[in-house]
Amino acid sequence: MICLSQPDTALLARCQSNDLDAFDALVARYKHKIYNYIFRMVGDSEEAEDLTQDVFVKMYVALPTFRNQASLNTWLYRIAGNICIDAHRKKVRRENAMSGDVLSLNDTGGDGDIGSDEQGTARDVPDASYEPYRLLATTELDSQIQMALHKLPEKMRAVLVLHDIEGFAYEEIAAVVQCPLGTVKSRLFNARMQMREYLKPYLELG
Repeated sequence: MICLSQPDTALLARCQSNDLDAFDALVARYKHKIYNYIFRMVGDSEEAEDLTQDVFVKMYVALPTFRNQASLNTWLYRIAGNICIDAHRKKVRRENAMSGDVLSLNDTGGDGDIGSDEQGTARDVPDASYEPYRLLATTELDSQIQMALHKLPEKMRAVLVLHDIEGFAYEEIAAVVQCPLGTVKSRLFNARMQMREYLKPYLELG
């Protein structure tokens, strides 16, 4: 019998012994969080549902090799992020094929960072307490936030969603997206600046 209050590590151990009830318990624990993250990344509820299922399929297949080197939470968000990237690339390829454009095999989807700092130099990230998109999140204009999010480069969008919506710490985000801490801060800084610009028309700033 599964106790839903069991820690992830205990449930994972049972999963690795082919306990399907333990796997179902983990899915129930994380599916809404993973769905919400993927929805913010892809902007389509049906696609988010499909990709969320893909996350847990990949999780199940990879369970025998999971060694608790990262938390289950970090691992699942990393899988979800990679699935979102793959889905985006497939979509771009389809769109390019339909338009007759040629997609470069070297195109990996750059950061789009303004003054990107891939060496990991720390940047000051402005306080988000009164960020415009946080204020909008409590109103009917949430759809405008989603539209603005999808104007951001994918790597910026990921750190913004993870930090400002999912509540991850910088160190956790660095583990999920697998980049230096300074790069996380740089992407978050630039993402917030761009969101301010995108959302200006919908704000009454006096």
